[in-house]
Amino acid sequence: MIYGAMKFSIGGSLKLAFRPWVEGLENIPERGPAILASNHLSFSDSFFLPAVLDRKVTFIAKAEYFTAPGVKGKLTAAFFKGVGQLPVDRSGARGAGEAAIRAGIQVVESGGLFGIYPEGTRSPDGRLYRGKPGGLARVALATGAPVIPVAMIDTEKIQPPGKVVPKLMRPGIRIGRPLDFSRYQGMDGDRFILRSVTDEVMYEIMKLSGQEYVDVYATAAKRQIADEAKARAEEAKRDRKQAAASDENGTERSGA
Repeated sequence: MIYGAMKFSIGGSLKLAFRPWVEGLENIPERGPAILASNHLSFSDSFFLPAVLDRKVTFIAKAEYFTAPGVKGKLTAAFFKGVGQLPVDRSGARGAGEAAIRAGIQVVESGGLFGIYPEGTRSPDGRLYRGKPGGLARVALATGAPVIPVAMIDTEKIQPPGKVVPKLMRPGIRIGRPLDFSRYQGMDGDRFILRSVTDEVMYEIMKLSGQEYVDVYATAAKRQIADEAKARAEEAKRDRKQAAASDENGTERSGA
């Protein structure tokens, strides 16, 4: 009931305002379990994809979104529940990963659509990064459910980092044909199989999205970008200090 009302209000508003285009809707099964594996460009990805589908899609969300205090916290929790987000405690990297996998398996085994971002985090620069084998592949191999590759197009351009007001433009969604990994079912303990399954899905996402592929994890790329930005900031700070010292010495000589 809550999901239907939220989907009608939020999904309808998104479609009316942004008019997202969609290709491949026929690849989403009318009923039964499936895993939607998507690239991740923007916070809004988890809203645009469900908005264009007739079925409910469940994504994993931080438990903090559901436990914040006060009126604002309750409204936030209601919003995320309403749009099909599932709370997972992400305290401790390994514990968070295991909790997300268990949650995904539960959604799939109940016959639902489980949405997951194999990159593990949003792309820092619009490129497609290496998929993490722990989540997507383990859920797929534990359940035997088909994996449907999805490409979000231009969602990162709607509200770039630092921008408060979103830009009204048409994002796109390409939905690929289901991939069958049932031949590997029960082999979710084999890291080579997990890597192979993940890479195959990422290859299909790359073909759908047209993104440049980078064979490193997005989390590592984000750390490198942050370190480089910090180094540039420190260098600029040193340059300003040197310039200020130079100006001060010049003034003293002029006064002498």
